[in-house]
Amino acid sequence: MYGNRGKTFRVGNFNLCNLALPNTVFYRREYYSKEDYARKVAWSAQQLDRMRADVVGFQEVFHPEALQDVLDQSEYCRDFHLIALPPADDTPTVALASRFPVLGHEYITQFPAAARLDIRGAKMPLSYFSRPVLSVRLQLSQSVETAVYVVHLKSKRGIIPQDADKYDPVEIAKGQARSLMLRAAEAIALRVLMLEQLQNRDYPVLLLGDLNDGNPAVTSQIISGEPPHRRLEHDFKREIWDVLLYHAKNIQARQSYDDYLYTHLHNGHYECLDHIMVSQEFVAQNPERIGNVVYVSVLNDHLLDETLSDEYIPKWQSDHGQLVAAIELERDQRPRRVLSVKRRQVIETEVSDGKVTKKSHESILRVEQVE
Repeated sequence: MYGNRGKTFRVGNFNLCNLALPNTVFYRREYYSKEDYARKVAWSAQQLDRMRADVVGFQEVFHPEALQDVLDQSEYCRDFHLIALPPADDTPTVALASRFPVLGHEYITQFPAAARLDIRGAKMPLSYFSRPVLSVRLQLSQSVETAVYVVHLKSKRGIIPQDADKYDPVEIAKGQARSLMLRAAEAIALRVLMLEQLQNRDYPVLLLGDLNDGNPAVTSQIISGEPPHRRLEHDFKREIWDVLLYHAKNIQARQSYDDYLYTHLHNGHYECLDHIMVSQEFVAQNPERIGNVVYVSVLNDHLLDETLSDEYIPKWQSDHGQLVAAIELERDQRPRRVLSVKRRQVIETEVSDGKVTKKSHESILRVEQVE
């Protein structure tokens, strides 16, 4: 049986907040006692049981063995397939757990060549992700497979040199700018990777991750792409729709009266840093969809606004809420469409005041064939 409710399956994102084995130092001086580790594993497993997601992307995993302990203690995820890469240094990595069969996976560290950035001729020396991107292919049903990307972009924490005064407001500003530049470069690289999966293909794509920015942020828009203007010709709109990613949160917000969703609290700021994005194959407005997002929920009742409360989040809990989206598969055995693009030069002739003017422009045609 595929999924947890027939043709409806759930995907989720879970930033575990430094999941590491007990008595093992991370970030130079942090560690969990055996008691704290047991609490963290039990709490994380409990959250997974509340999520009831069939596919879960994870961030901040120091040790895959610790994540396996969490899955083993979860009633819902106990038998899931786990894909996790041990970190190469003192930096946590991402992982994925899936009820569905895994067809293949890879970790991507280097930026694609097309993503290299320069500003006014000056090349930016940024060429790799601060945390590798995980790409996984899953079999959702007998005839539907999907590509899932699990990501964790650079945080907003400033990059400040060790010899600099970390309390100097100028150094703080520079450090934040460095983090933003790296996060933006990672967003561009991720966008290039997405285009390779999306462009001219009828292939569903999911992105699960902590982007360390909200929906309206430029970095988030770089990844998802910019929707077409409503006055564009339909053929051009289809070209753009083909390569867009859609925030599951926004899909639900369009159907709701209000939108109060947040997954992180810092210094009084309520933000949705955790994201689930889907390609047009999971969008209801697409007549060629194979499914659609039906509901989005968040588990954030453990988060505290420490600017208002004297309480604090225990170290064995996560400082992020868990985001879950339910997706309904609408068709299973349906011919797949192959979309191709043909370009042609069109010459238009205008006559004005006895003068003949010829204009040339490129026309883009969509050609559809049923396999």
